[in-house]
Amino acid sequence: MRIMVLPCDGIGPEIMGATLDAVEAANRKFELGVTTEEEISGFDSLKKHGITLQDEVLERAREEFDGVILGTQSHMDYPPLAEGGRNVSAGFRIGLDLYANVRPARSRSFLSNAAPGMDLVIMREATEGFYPDRNMYQGVGEMMPSPDMALSIRKITRQGSERICREAFKLARQRRNKVSAIHKANSFLMTDGLFLECFETVSKDFPDVETETVIVDAMAALLVRQPEKYDVVVATNFYGDILSDLASELSGSLGLAGSINANAETGLICAQAQHGSAPDIAGQNTANPTSLILSAAMMLTWLGEQRGVKKLMEAGAAMNSAVDLVLEDPAARTRDLGGTTNTAEFGRLVADAVGTA
Repeated sequence: MRIMVLPCDGIGPEIMGATLDAVEAANRKFELGVTTEEEISGFDSLKKHGITLQDEVLERAREEFDGVILGTQSHMDYPPLAEGGRNVSAGFRIGLDLYANVRPARSRSFLSNAAPGMDLVIMREATEGFYPDRNMYQGVGEMMPSPDMALSIRKITRQGSERICREAFKLARQRRNKVSAIHKANSFLMTDGLFLECFETVSKDFPDVETETVIVDAMAALLVRQPEKYDVVVATNFYGDILSDLASELSGSLGLAGSINANAETGLICAQAQHGSAPDIAGQNTANPTSLILSAAMMLTWLGEQRGVKKLMEAGAAMNSAVDLVLEDPAARTRDLGGTTNTAEFGRLVADAVGTA
């Protein structure tokens, strides 16, 4: 099994090194036959090729690899798209049609958190919505007709809505059999109205799954008030992006949750940390690699489920358990969690825990 690795920007290379230590430990223990190959992206690619993500890299990921592990990007610091500043994350999501951005948020009793009992997964549609770099065939969905006016176009499609809803229902059947659909249909009558119509249509194929619809601003409050109530939450791109960051932070930290971008029909997948590139601490070996490690674990689990390969699922579960085992020890935590362990050491600790699990 071949995995493409792109460290990208900021703390990306550091947390990628720690993640690959954990992946290699799982590879040895479960005899997965995983090999990795590094490609460049972000500022390194911009310097060498004049663009932050080459089309050739996407094509190789599609045709030659079983999965991708993508490091963090400093997208806000890239030059304009016309000058090579392509959004690397969006490039993968659109280029490989990775419509399902799966973002779990789980509180841990042994870590400080603001949401006791939270254990949910946000299924975020990732290829359309209010994101101007991914909702047009040509050009972008944002414009300025005059210096004093800016417009942005939102795109919601039946295909995009139905397929993310279907994945949400499938996941709920593996968990606690409940899906909450997020919307603002009281204001966005047609766009969110279409999303809710699709949600209702798909729900008929899953009569055993409990459903509810929640207005997005109410959901932000309810995540704080009653986080334990939610199981699988499905949302369009913009709402899912914001709510998943909120949920992860409430559960302890944005650095404690994994994330994958996947397409169940093509089998393509990209593992990616939920957080950003943290350029202020890049190169200091102090970043917390938990999110990317858990993202890689999610990738192995997802590939195992898609292909019916038990040892891949076991490897993903072992990595998850190893992370929790390490985090339970206050001395083993990274600086952001009150510990003193550096990035590389944390990766080695997780790798050792995987190997002895």
